[in-house]
Amino acid sequence: MMKSVPPTILVINPNSSETVTEGLRTALSGFSFPGGPVIECLTIAHGPPGVVTQRHVDEAALHTAAVIESRPDAAAYVLACYSQPGLDLARSITSRPVYGIQDAGVLSALALADLFGVIAVAEASIPRHLRNLRRLGVDQRLAGEVALEGSVSVAESGHGEESYGLLLKAAQKLKGLGAGAIVMGCAGMSGHRRRLEEEVGCAVIDPTQAAVAMAFGNLVTGAA
Repeated sequence: MMKSVPPTILVINPNSSETVTEGLRTALSGFSFPGGPVIECLTIAHGPPGVVTQRHVDEAALHTAAVIESRPDAAAYVLACYSQPGLDLARSITSRPVYGIQDAGVLSALALADLFGVIAVAEASIPRHLRNLRRLGVDQRLAGEVALEGSVSVAESGHGEESYGLLLKAAQKLKGLGAGAIVMGCAGMSGHRRRLEEEVGCAVIDPTQAAVAMAFGNLVTGAA
């Protein structure tokens, strides 16, 4: 009798930072168990160093679609970038489920609190994030979105005391605005999630973990 092959959840980092991808592997390591879905994290080496501008988003969308077309073996795909580059395009070229981490992170926050907040890496990203919240129809439950003060790259946002201090300041501001749950608005921030949650005293959501949890649950229960 042939042994069945566990399904693969392909987590795609659209930027070229292997540091970010390695952080994703660490953040998602708790999903691994014998016989369960395989979590594979992949870097698009020729992608932008960080998906910050609309041009980065549009370029990353095409790169992401190419990866999905080249990996029909995957049972589900996760776009591990808060701007979700190419989400609609990806869904048009595969019948497998494609999860965007902003959608997953926000929906997870709404399951835990009346109002949620978002920490962005850069101020310029916020209007783009807000457009998607309006698309989801949940913008009325946003307490606020706050960008990190100072210059922090996507790769640096989840490592070191300087970036943690900036995240803490943003999270405290969001809690003061009434946020009962806080979404980390960048896949690179995952390394600080647990510590931030403990210090701020409210739920802090890593959106990539949230997206993989949805994909994982659907695969395990046979819904996808």
